[in-house]
Amino acid sequence: MNDAITTKNYRKLSLQIGPGGMSFCIFDTLNWEIVSLKHNSFSKHLPLEDELWRVFVEHPELKNDYDEVMVLHDNSFNAFVPNVLFDENYPGSYLQYNTRVFEADFFAWDILPVYAMTNVYVPLINVNNFLLERLGSFEYKNTNSILVEKLLDASVNIDEKLVYAHIQASHFEIVVTHNQKLLLFNSFEYSTPEDFLYYLLFTMEQLNLNPETAKILLLGAITETDPRFKIAYNYIRNISIYEPEGPVLKWNADRQEALHNFILFNS
Repeated sequence: MNDAITTKNYRKLSLQIGPGGMSFCIFDTLNWEIVSLKHNSFSKHLPLEDELWRVFVEHPELKNDYDEVMVLHDNSFNAFVPNVLFDENYPGSYLQYNTRVFEADFFAWDILPVYAMTNVYVPLINVNNFLLERLGSFEYKNTNSILVEKLLDASVNIDEKLVYAHIQASHFEIVVTHNQKLLLFNSFEYSTPEDFLYYLLFTMEQLNLNPETAKILLLGAITETDPRFKIAYNYIRNISIYEPEGPVLKWNADRQEALHNFILFNS
């Protein structure tokens, strides 16, 4: 990133990439405006590199010059570790109990200094290699680092357990907080609204959270008319759509866009 004031163009590019697709946002950092926001789905039957190549062909603006480029790896091959227990010489050891790891895997980690935690994860190396050839240098993070950090920020001075479910098309993340302490993080793949409800209620049961009293907040690709919200509403009394606030709303986007793109807008 070039910090010389004469060469800055006040443009930032953030890309959120996973096996199912890619979203990208171009920010005008001088006027706090969103210049472009695009979502692209990927075929399960084509190599990820081929799908990325197609997106770059269809969106030539991706190859423009930017002051900052942030790449977000959207996968759940990750684990949050207290800093006092983290040893960067053995990163794979923290993942072996919740995902398959191999000797050839490359591991990365994002440090959450305010919360004395490190998120260890497996980045998509083929994605990084593809982007290096087209974008040059960039920063990258795991999407769940941003999700957890921003939800912990939002839980400050709230002296009750909050259950957040960040919903995407084929998987969702559950984050449970208590006054800026992370009580639980997990990710689940699902196909039907019934799957979603099962995993949500199962997690609450494991934490002894009563569906009659616990507060559940949904964000991501969700609305009150969504079948996933409706089925959960039948079994959980205090469930609602999360109201994003703070930095995610500084851009010229409506609340639904801010909710759907919570991680991308907070990158």
